[in-house]
Parts: sequence; structure tokens; C-alpha cells
Amino acid sequence: MNAAARKIQRIYLTLTLGNTLAASFIWGINTLFLLDAGLSNLEAFAANAFFTAGMVLFEVPTGVVADGWGRRVSFLLGTVTLAVSTYFYYLLWQFSAPFWMWAVVSVLLGLGFTFFSGAVEAWLVDALRFSGFEGGMETVLGRGQMVSGVAMLAGSVAGGVIAQATNLGVPFLMRVGVLLAMFAVAFWLMHDVGFTPERSTHPLQATRAVLNASIENGLKNPPVRYVMLAAPFSAGVGIYVFYALQPYLLNLFGDPRAYSVAGLAAAIVAGAQVLGGWMAPHVRRLVRKRTSVLILSSIVSTLILVVLGFTQVFWVALVLLALWALVASAGIPVRQAYLNDMIASKQRATVLSFDSLMGSSGGVVVQPLLGRAADVYGYAASLAMGGVIELIAVPFLLASRRQHPPADQANAPTSTNTGSQPA
Repeated sequence: MNAAARKIQRIYLTLTLGNTLAASFIWGINTLFLLDAGLSNLEAFAANAFFTAGMVLFEVPTGVVADGWGRRVSFLLGTVTLAVSTYFYYLLWQFSAPFWMWAVVSVLLGLGFTFFSGAVEAWLVDALRFSGFEGGMETVLGRGQMVSGVAMLAGSVAGGVIAQATNLGVPFLMRVGVLLAMFAVAFWLMHDVGFTPERSTHPLQATRAVLNASIENGLKNPPVRYVMLAAPFSAGVGIYVFYALQPYLLNLFGDPRAYSVAGLAAAIVAGAQVLGGWMAPHVRRLVRKRTSVLILSSIVSTLILVVLGFTQVFWVALVLLALWALVASAGIPVRQAYLNDMIASKQRATVLSFDSLMGSSGGVVVQPLLGRAADVYGYAASLAMGGVIELIAVPFLLASRRQHPPADQANAPTSTNTGSQPA
């Protein structure tokens, strides 16, 4: 990696660190926050579903911003939108607002995150390629995930401890402050490199063009299509499990106000992200095909969730949670690299945003469905059901593998340096 590429990597890691830190202040206590506001389990996860619905609605329009006005503009708009909507969330909690208001603001939260999805990753890949970097993206994306995990570890623990020492609203105000600081950092450091925005004076035409490009370069490209079709099941379940673990672990722990325990759950996921990000390039050196990593990750995650659903011992549940998070985290950089190697630069942010849309669409359905299951059968049973749903992703990943795309073996190990021919 040359000096220019190292500079791009440093900026990417800085943006990842700040954004994840801001977001993670509430990740350990978000479900408890919604329940404390008077919402039922169904309403709490329905609010989360409206958040993911917002991501579905706005992925394509914000893709127009990223590809038409620049990835930097998209990032800056994301920080402002997310800061304002997070403050609105705090106000709803203060005044015990009715559910419909939570639904509206949750959609706005989704809008804020769509400005980030696809844009930052597309900015990184294009800038690195422009700087002359020709290595496998798993290494850089894995480092990003490690930094994200460290930030999530710090933010989720701090959010849980501070909420227990003060109240559940303070972490939301902390998120607002850090997001505003990240606006200043990105304005100073982040500039579009290796990419020239194509601005349009007709927003509706541009949106239609972006949607067409997403379909043409995404859903109409068989190996990409099948990875995207797997996303609603894996991502939808992952979102639910992350938030359901908070009340689930508190129930096992026996103290409904031990908010630091909920923060501990998010911290374990964060630590697994760090280790998973480190593992990804090492796993890749041992495995010839990226799809092998993705398929195995889904199967093992399913098994862990099913076992977790029958666990009644707090510390055993923590260990299983760590294993689940580690397996999922190790596969994320491999999946990102696989998709990026099948997407042209011009449509990169667009297709990546559309992929995020597919994952979010699964969350819209899965979260209230499993939330209702938690009301009726309990959190443990809902986690096991989630594992069964995630297994549906495997046939789609197998279908992508059968297309034999070059990206499946890009930067793969050879038999001369591994001593064998891996799967």
C-alpha cells in the first residue's frame, strides 16, 4: 500500500470510528428505551421495523445523492439528518409520545442511515483503486470492521453504564453531539477521489436512472442477484437478534434495570467484530472461494441461534452470543469484497445501497414478526425461530456460487502457498 492509499485508509478508518461510536451509544439500550417509553414488545420492534422501512424507502433517492452529488455530500447530509432525528427520539421519550410519532421519527432515522450506506464504502474502493492499490479489499474492509468494533465496544459499554448512572435518554444526547463533531471532521478530511459525480437537474429522472442502474447491475447480474436475495433473511434476522438480546439477557440476569448488562451484550458483539475483522483476511488465505465462507457462516449462525433459543443460563447465553457475533462478523468483509469485485465504479454506491435496501426489507418483515413471537412464546423461542429464517439464505448463496463469477476466487490462495487446494 503506497502513501496515497494509506492516507485514504486513515480517513476511512477515522470516519468509521466516529460514526460507529456515535451510533453505538444507544445500541445497548435502544429496546429498553422504547419499552421504558411505554411501548409493548410488538410496538418496540414495529418502531424498529419503521426504521428499516425508512431505509428501504430512501436507499434509492439517497443513492442519487451519492452518485449524482458526491459521496462526501451524502456523508455530510447523513450526519445532520441522523443528529436531528435522534434528538426527536429523545423528545418522544421525554413526553411519552404515542406510537404513530415513534413510527414517523423512526422513518427519519432510517433516512439518516441511508445517506451512509453504500456511499462510504464506494468512496473507499474508488479512492483506493485511483491511488494504485491493487490488493484484496478484505484486508482494508477487515480493518474498518475492527475499528468499528472497537468504537462499538467503547460506545455501547459507555451508553449502558451512563444510562444506569443517569437515565436512558442521556446516551441519545451523546450520539447527537458526536454526530455534529463528525460533520466537521468529514467536511475537513473527506473529498471525492477517483470519482466524478454526474449531477442531474431532474431529481425524478435521476432517481429512475439510479433504480434502473441498480436493477441492471444488481438484480439482473445473476451472482450479485442471489447474494442480494439472501440479504433479507440474514440481515433481517441479524437486526432482530441484536436488539432482542437486550431484554433477553436482562430476563436471564434477573434484574430488569441492569442496563450495563444490556451494554455488555452490545460490547460482546463489538469485540467479536474486532476479532472477526482480523480473522477475515486470514480465513480468506485458507479458503479459495468467498462463497464458501458466506455459506458456512450462515449455517453455523443458524445452529447457534437455535441452541441460544433453548438456553436458560445467563453466562452460557453470553458465550453463545459471542460465538454468533464472531461467525457473522468474519463473513462480512468477505461478502463486501465479493460484491465490490462484481460492481463497476460508476454504479458502485447505487448497487451497494440497493443491497442495503434488500437487507432492510427483510428487517421490515422479520422484526415485528419475531417481536410478536417474543410476546407470545418468549424471547428464547423467537431467537430459535430467527435461526430457522436465516437458513433460507443458504440456497441463494449456493446459487450465486454456481454462477462461477471471477470475484468468487479473486485474490484467492494458490496450492503452492497453502499446500492444498481449499474449498
